Amino acid sequence: MEVKDLTPSEVWDLFDKITAVPRPSKKESKIVAFLLDFAKEHDLEVTKDSADNVFMRKPATPGYEDRKTVILQSHVDMVCEKNSNVAFNFETDPIKTQVKDGWVKARGTTLGADDGIGMAAALAVLTAPDVRHGPLIALFTTDEETGLNGANNLNPQFLQGDILLNLDSEEWGEFCIGCAGGRHTRGVFTFRWEPAPRNHFAWVEVKVSGLKGGHSGSDIHKELGNANKILARYLYSLMQQETIFIADIDGGNLHNAIAREARATIGFPSLFKDRAVALLNILQANLLDELSPEDRPLFQLEISTASQPPQVIDKKAATDLISALYTLPHGVIGWSHAMPGTVETSTNLASVKMHDNQKIVVTTSQRSSLASAKEDIVTRVGIIFRMASAEVRTTDGYPGWKPDPQSPILNICKKIYKRLYGDFPKIISIHAGLECGLFKEKKPDLDMMSFGPTIMGAHSPEERLEIDTVSKWWDLLKAVLKDIPVR
Repeated sequence: MEVKDLTPSEVWDLFDKITAVPRPSKKESKIVAFLLDFAKEHDLEVTKDSADNVFMRKPATPGYEDRKTVILQSHVDMVCEKNSNVAFNFETDPIKTQVKDGWVKARGTTLGADDGIGMAAALAVLTAPDVRHGPLIALFTTDEETGLNGANNLNPQFLQGDILLNLDSEEWGEFCIGCAGGRHTRGVFTFRWEPAPRNHFAWVEVKVSGLKGGHSGSDIHKELGNANKILARYLYSLMQQETIFIADIDGGNLHNAIAREARATIGFPSLFKDRAVALLNILQANLLDELSPEDRPLFQLEISTASQPPQVIDKKAATDLISALYTLPHGVIGWSHAMPGTVETSTNLASVKMHDNQKIVVTTSQRSSLASAKEDIVTRVGIIFRMASAEVRTTDGYPGWKPDPQSPILNICKKIYKRLYGDFPKIISIHAGLECGLFKEKKPDLDMMSFGPTIMGAHSPEERLEIDTVSKWWDLLKAVLKDIPVR
């Protein structure tokens, strides 16, 4: 069986066509052309803005003209990952799909169901003869995967609706009604190189490794260990007892990942070495009690002999850096009152990187579904950096979407879901960025919800789309559009 043979055929046939169109993030011209041609073929009003976001409009089904206008929204780009043994060019080659054991997946690459299936459903609504609906807008945004850039630069006129249904969720049976906004705050430490002391000094490498790591949004509540915090804790304990010198330091990588590894080359008087090893062993034993069960099996805090370096960071800069790393908060800052059990605000001590221009850049990432709480934690982190004599650099970031459990469209969808499937859906707010936060900022009165079929392994070659959930999701979407209230 091929994808185009699956039911509902109106959705799967379009998904099959979409997988044949290359659409890497930032290189979406082919899929944008596909959408423009589709609209013209089906006599739909269509336009695009300066960010290549595509807007389509369809009048109401006769008898539904007085209903509120619904925006069906999805993004056009996909994450392009493949297995190392697969020859594939994402800029020119169609995705090779396969149907197996109730799932659709690609052959050795990402499938692009995120969010190709959302696009397919929106196009199917616009063309399927049996879907009854009020005035409809289909909105297709670009460059979602690399920073929500299409939504950020969206023409506000494209949001001329009352209700927005985001078709980019990945777990059937979940309705998402909120997300976190985010900003990055960086502390830039300037240091001087000084000659490394030589006589009666021991030089060692301290390394933290084996931590679980994870996404700084969706995994932050798990209280997983942060390698940068652990390294700073050890170095700070040494500084309280002896003069130490730092030759280099490095920890973490991505702004949206919890640091799994960190290392530093340090020196201290030779007579202090036994005490330094003892302090390391004490900290390691304490951490095995403190760390989560997920972190403990592979966690290591090691010290090993290192070569004599030619130079070291000046003492004041080293002290300021370690003091800041030790003091900076990491983890959950606050929990949502609107949705108990959901993280509202957090901060991630993401990375520590030395640069050739005698700078050390410490990158942190703040998230919150409340704008005021996000700005508060950004300010707190900035104050710590300034107290440690670092230059503070912040990004504009992206807005959050505050959950509204009383959302009218949520209540409509819950009732229809219960009627169709005999149970209530799970209501969630995610601690990560969604385009909905940007839509809400541009049009505060927009009533929104996000839902979709089940996609597993998104952003990896193991990405797969569960066939049965697509059928259920399509039935739910049609029923919701039929029951949209009057204006």
